[in-house]
Amino acid sequence: MALEIERKFLVTGDGWRLGSEGIFYIQGYIAATPKATVRVRVAGEQAYLTLKGKVLNLTRTEFEYSIPMADAQQMLQQLCGPLVVEKTRYKIPLGNLLWEVDEFSGLNQGLVVAEVELSSPTQEITRPVWLGDEVSHDARYYNSNLAREPYSTWSN
Repeated sequence: MALEIERKFLVTGDGWRLGSEGIFYIQGYIAATPKATVRVRVAGEQAYLTLKGKVLNLTRTEFEYSIPMADAQQMLQQLCGPLVVEKTRYKIPLGNLLWEVDEFSGLNQGLVVAEVELSSPTQEITRPVWLGDEVSHDARYYNSNLAREPYSTWSN
């Protein structure tokens, strides 16, 4: 069984941009329930089908499979409808961790979030200076929820 252990933070500065080249992602949600999420993702020239379980203590099961690009595009169009998220992902190695900074576009324009995958929920991290508040436990920032309730619709 594959496990994902992840913390998520808002990004408040641009220091992460130095030397970073991003990859455009579009991902759509076939199903999103309290128990599981089924997502199709196109990341640059690659396509994936991903199944994720419920988050408990920063941890959830995750199964990801490469799929043909034509299948992914058909799933996005026919199965996901408007439930999509568009973003550019930047991978930033710092120390022994790889930070993934997502700069959202479309209806989530203006939102920038950093994620880091860990080996345990209690693993210590050194916070880069460009990190803001932690939002790991705020379900509004789950991509599946951003597809249903985009950042642009939130009231401040």
